[in-house]
Amino acid sequence: MDAMETQELKDRLALIEQMMHAGRRSTESWGWTFVLWGVAYFIAIGWSALGAAMYAWPVTMTAAGIVTGVVLARRKHKPNTTMSRAMGGIWIALGVSMMTAFPALGISGRLLDPHIFITMACAMLGMANGAAGIVLKWRLQIASACVWWVAGVVACFGSETQALVVFMVAIFFCQIVFGIVCMMAEAKGKKGGSYA
Repeated sequence: MDAMETQELKDRLALIEQMMHAGRRSTESWGWTFVLWGVAYFIAIGWSALGAAMYAWPVTMTAAGIVTGVVLARRKHKPNTTMSRAMGGIWIALGVSMMTAFPALGISGRLLDPHIFITMACAMLGMANGAAGIVLKWRLQIASACVWWVAGVVACFGSETQALVVFMVAIFFCQIVFGIVCMMAEAKGKKGGSYA
């Protein structure tokens, strides 16, 4: 290869690295949604424990969706990039999958076993975090995916209480802690001037 081709390859690699960094920054700016949805999961679990399982999840998830939509409508929209569309596509597909599959299974009476619900939720959340983490080459998000996957497998064994505890631990670390870490990184980036 001549020097021009070598430089072109270096430039392309640098551009790919910049895109992945921008994708991580974009995900960090969504940290609040991880926290919001993590808290919503805890509210739905608590409400279900009080005996309102039929209403707890649909009402809580709908409310979290509305809050997310209202906040997004008030945010300044950044230019749409290939990376932002890829990340957005992963999370929108997750949301549509969960919001269609779980209510349908619940209404049809086929989601009576909490082990199945927890395993499916963990698998779906693991897939979304795993895909995003792999695309962004972000170890923290890949680790989050691994926690979801392990929680999904563990939920298949043991009692319903044990499965619920594992699910709640995964929610805490993969939604709330991950979201807070993202928000802190975003604040640090803004303070340091690396965010536009």
